[in-house]
Amino acid sequence: MAVDGLPVSASAWLLHPQLAADTSPVCDLVLSRVLAMNAAEYPWLILVPRRAGVVEIFDLGDDARLLMTEIAMTSRALKEVTGCDKLNIAAIGNMVPQLHVHIVARRIGDPLWPKPVWGMAHPSGAAADFASFIDSIGRALANSG
Repeated sequence: MAVDGLPVSASAWLLHPQLAADTSPVCDLVLSRVLAMNAAEYPWLILVPRRAGVVEIFDLGDDARLLMTEIAMTSRALKEVTGCDKLNIAAIGNMVPQLHVHIVARRIGDPLWPKPVWGMAHPSGAAADFASFIDSIGRALANSG
C-alpha cells in the first residue's frame, strides 16, 4: 500500500523527538535523513532511515543494503571534509529506540582518544562553524551521488 507514492512505512515516519532536539538537518538521501550533532571536538553525523517502526538494521529488510551504501557514502564525505584519522560508526539505540547510525570523525589526540565518544557530554561549537560544517557536508554528499 502507498500513500502519496511512498510506502506506508515511509509516509508514517517521524523523527524521534530526542534526535530532533539534539541535531540539525543536513539533507535527505534516498533512504536516510542526514543529521549533524554540534559537538565542537567531534564532527558527528547521524543517519536515520525514514521508515516507521524500525529499531534494528535487519528491520529494514532489503533496504538494509541501501543503508550500508549510504553509511559508506556519508563516511567518505565526512572523512573528505574533516581529514580525520579514524571514523567511529555505530548503531547503538539504547537511549533512542528509532534506528539511527552515528558516524563520528576522530583525530589521534582528540580529548577522548582512543576511548569512545558515546555517552559523554560534549560542548557545542560556535554556531558559524557548525553552519559551515553542515554546508560542507551537504555539498560533499551532493557531489558524491
